[in-house]
Amino acid sequence: MKRLIALPLLCAAPSVRAQALVDPAAIDSAVAAFTGAEQGLPGGAAAPVDRRLRLAACPVPLALDWYGVQRDTVTVSCRAAGGWRLFVPLSGVGGPAAAPAIIRGDAVTISASGDGFAVSQPGEALEAGAIGAWIKVRGSAAGSQPLRARVIRPGLVGIALP
Repeated sequence: MKRLIALPLLCAAPSVRAQALVDPAAIDSAVAAFTGAEQGLPGGAAAPVDRRLRLAACPVPLALDWYGVQRDTVTVSCRAAGGWRLFVPLSGVGGPAAAPAIIRGDAVTISASGDGFAVSQPGEALEAGAIGAWIKVRGSAAGSQPLRARVIRPGLVGIALP
């Protein structure tokens, strides 16, 4: 009698192979949206997430955050019970090899762009940063509040808006 009860329970249990998995391309897209830079570009993921990873689908939205003070790695995690966490290194950010493209006090152009528009204004760098790094800047208009922008090249910082 015990064998007859166990057999239907085994048949009803979902197999590990049938479990839903996270698409690594979705993680790549989330990292690109979080950093504001595409994979391979300065500030974007250095490489795609390993396609051999078999990460369980996350029932809650993925959590992305900076790892470390240099902001050269992004932490992607599933914060549900039994979740997972992985680290995505960024290209051309931080580290001793990245020379500052902008020095504190430099005059910069602050560019904000989104779908179908782009605006810019002059400003001042409040921090030094290499290409791809996020730094504090302030517009030259009186009373401008500091904001964070990504170093695009010497003299130019940008903010990508949705």
